[in-house]
Amino acid sequence: MQKRWSRIFALAMAIPLLLALLAACGAGTGGNTGGGNTSGPIVIKIGSDFPTTGGDASAGKPAENGAHLAVDEANANHVIPNVTFVFDPKDDVGPAGTHDGATGQKNVTDLIGDAQVAGIVGPLNSSVAVSELPVTNQAPIALISPANTNDCLTQTNPQSECGGANNKIPTYRPTGKVTYFRIATRDFYQGGALADFGFKTKGYKKVYIIDDTETYGVGIAAAFENEWKNLGGTVIDHKSVPPTTTSFVNLLTAAAAANPDVIFFGGNDSTGGTLIREQMMQVPALKNTPFIAGDGTQTSAFAKAIKPLGGGDVFTSVAAVDITKLGGVAQTFISTYSAKYGANNISSYSGGAYDCAKIIIQAVKTAMAKGATPPKDSSDAATAKTFRQAVIDAIQGIDYTGVTGHHTFDQNGDTTNRAITIKTIGDINVGDGWTTVTQITIPSSGS
Repeated sequence: MQKRWSRIFALAMAIPLLLALLAACGAGTGGNTGGGNTSGPIVIKIGSDFPTTGGDASAGKPAENGAHLAVDEANANHVIPNVTFVFDPKDDVGPAGTHDGATGQKNVTDLIGDAQVAGIVGPLNSSVAVSELPVTNQAPIALISPANTNDCLTQTNPQSECGGANNKIPTYRPTGKVTYFRIATRDFYQGGALADFGFKTKGYKKVYIIDDTETYGVGIAAAFENEWKNLGGTVIDHKSVPPTTTSFVNLLTAAAAANPDVIFFGGNDSTGGTLIREQMMQVPALKNTPFIAGDGTQTSAFAKAIKPLGGGDVFTSVAAVDITKLGGVAQTFISTYSAKYGANNISSYSGGAYDCAKIIIQAVKTAMAKGATPPKDSSDAATAKTFRQAVIDAIQGIDYTGVTGHHTFDQNGDTTNRAITIKTIGDINVGDGWTTVTQITIPSSGS
């Protein structure tokens, strides 16, 4: 009898233990299955690629900051329940101390290798985009730039620049599908707007043009020259000078002999813009000659270097709206950014980079709402391929209003928001040191 009761007691004690074990096993069956996240915390990364050190730091780092702020806010606001966004920034400055295509290409290759990276914000420079586009297109992964303006990255027009033998679309888009987007206005419009401003508004008639031989510089200089000639202006000469040049004095002396009304430079502050304007002060006939350049020269570093020198007027452009003139979300962004990174560390593309990151985040949310499954970890390459394509599809169809205004994308990945801001150097102790002269919006129906 005693043995029977002992067996009954042992069985009674074993049943609850067995049930507990079964419950514990059952609790783990709702985790990651089939190669993607179906429950549990989800990590999604947003990459960036900007020149954040060296000669381009005053342009690149504020752009990176803008993208970082968007990711931080997405997490703080729990934009997608159960998802934590991680910011993964890269620096594309190369051995020469400025933006570098080979470095940018390695950066995006590394980001693609991490399956949890859903999209990349950048690059800043069109010459870096040239190296990155074929890689990101074949991955595929969304690459969205706040600042690239070269026409030929997305277009075969204008024909003189991007058509025929100059058509690079098959190289940049080897899959035939659009994976690259930008919210900056193309150089066709930016260069044209600068020519219109110089010829019509300022009354300059004779221009001497210099470019830095890089993708962006050559493109914007060509757009400026074409419009200048269409307006009836005189192009004294157009010289292409490599970005490694350290002295422009002989070139500027030759230019001065033709008595130009204005010098135009196509390129970045770090690839000749700052040196040319500084060295104009060494040529007596050019000391008071105006200087016009595109957005590559519209940096705080350029303003701080040139303001103390005096001399002729300086005008540059931004291929976007001036967010300081907008209200609502733009002012909120400026306040939040300034509190975190400093009011003097903002640039004209900080807001654009913020919007680019927000567009990727919104696209991730749309893709997941439609059933796309994010990768379970950084090595889940198979799931990443499908998820990234879903994000690309969502960006292509996006309708987004943010800090830089309203953006949708055409069939080439270009924004339909065509805004150009003309600026001049102002108080170098306020913001990025520039002040707006005028703002131009080009209708989407324009060519």
